[in-house]
Parts: sequence; structure tokens; C-alpha cells
Amino acid sequence: MKHRCLVLAAVAALVLTGCSGEGSGAPEKGLDDPAKKDIAMRLVSSAENSTLDWKAQYGYIEDIGDGRGWTAGIIGFCSGTGDLLKVVERYTAKRPGNALAEFLPALRAVNGTDSHEGLGSPFTGAWKKAASDPAFRSAQDAERDSAYFGPAVERAEADGLSALGQFIYYDAYVMHGYADTPGTVGFRTIRAQAVAEADPPSEGGDEEEYLNAFLDARVAAIRKEPSHSDTSRVETAQRVFVREGKLQLETPLAWKVYGESFRIEGG
Repeated sequence: MKHRCLVLAAVAALVLTGCSGEGSGAPEKGLDDPAKKDIAMRLVSSAENSTLDWKAQYGYIEDIGDGRGWTAGIIGFCSGTGDLLKVVERYTAKRPGNALAEFLPALRAVNGTDSHEGLGSPFTGAWKKAASDPAFRSAQDAERDSAYFGPAVERAEADGLSALGQFIYYDAYVMHGYADTPGTVGFRTIRAQAVAEADPPSEGGDEEEYLNAFLDARVAAIRKEPSHSDTSRVETAQRVFVREGKLQLETPLAWKVYGESFRIEGG
């Protein structure tokens, strides 16, 4: 009888703590956890700005020659794709009469092109100066979350993906956008191609197998864009995390992107 009680107690312990054997009982965390979200921001910044200090990028602006006009801010909002315009519109709604507001007509005019018409040095100077204003930083955060981070995490959660999978979706949203555009392949198509090759966890599939299928489709998409032919953002970063089984974005994380090495220490 004593032996039976011990067995039942052991079974109950497994039910309470899960099958990992760690016994911590700590639930898995997605990117809605602030610490995990910060890791995702740092990972994206390593590719977009060659630094882990994403919070120092609000004033960043340059033309990187990808046919999208000015690229600016914390995730590379572009004058040619409309999201940079949305940032300035959000900022102006909160701070009427700000120095960037006068460039709204020019931003609307160049949307869909790589033109800098009406967006010369006075515009780039105003963008950099606005970075010191909390309202401007908040506008960038809001546009990032509304157009990229939020939709990516929501889709990833519906697909049953872990923190790593949520980040992989988010980074694809940032680089490719949701829908296809002339000369580019969007997140929607990348995901559809992945689902055709492997079931996501929500459909009973293995997460690592599915993520590799998604990354395969993303590599193919990158190679179709002349301005984004380097696939290290996938192959020596995200693919490494999948291979290492870092499904919860467990630190330390070490990766390379565009020839540079980065590391986030454990904490």
C-alpha cells in the first residue's frame, strides 16, 4: 500500500510539473512577455541596424538602395511603402504642429516609389531631431506593434508556435511585409508555402520541422529580391536557433547576420 501511494504521488507530481522533468512548473512564455519581446527587438535590430541597441534607432534614417526610398526608425519604416508615413501621421495626431508634419504631403506623394522629392535634408534632420520626443518614439512603437509585431504574434499563436516561432514570423513581417508586392514575396505567401510542406503544431505537426519549412520558403523569397539576396538573416541566425532547440529563445543566444557576430548573454 505504501509503494502504491508513492507511485500515485509521483504520477501526480508529473501532472503538476509537466513532462520536462525540470519540476519548475514555470509556464512557457511568448513574445507578449516583455523580456522575450525585448530579445526579439534586439534580434531584429542586429539585422536592420547592425546593433543590439534597438532603442537607439528611433532617429536612424538613410536610403539603403533597396528601391523603397528612405528607411528609418526602429524597424526600418520606409517612405516608399507607406509605414513611415503612418508613423508621422501618428506622431502628428499626438503632437500637432511638429517639425515633421509639414512633410506629410511629400510623404503621401512618394508612397509607392523610391523618390526623395520634397524629402531632402530638412526632412531627415527633422526625423533625427524628433527622436528625442517621447511622443515620436511612441508613434514608432505603435506602428510597429499594429502593423508588424501584433499580427505576426497573433498568427504564430494560432499556429501553435513558441517564442522562437513567434519571432521568426515577426522578422518575416518586418522584412517582407504581409502581402506580395511587385518583385517581392510577402509573409502570407511564405507561410502558405510552409504549410504546404509541413503541418504547424496547431495541426499536430512538429514545430522544428514546420519552422524549417517556413525558413526554406523564406530563403526562396529572399533570393527573389535583388536587394535582399543575403540569406544569413535566416541561415546563420534563425536556423541556428531552431537547430539548437531554442524554442523559448533561451539565452545565451549567439548568431551571425550579414557577416557580423552577435550574442545575448544569459540572465
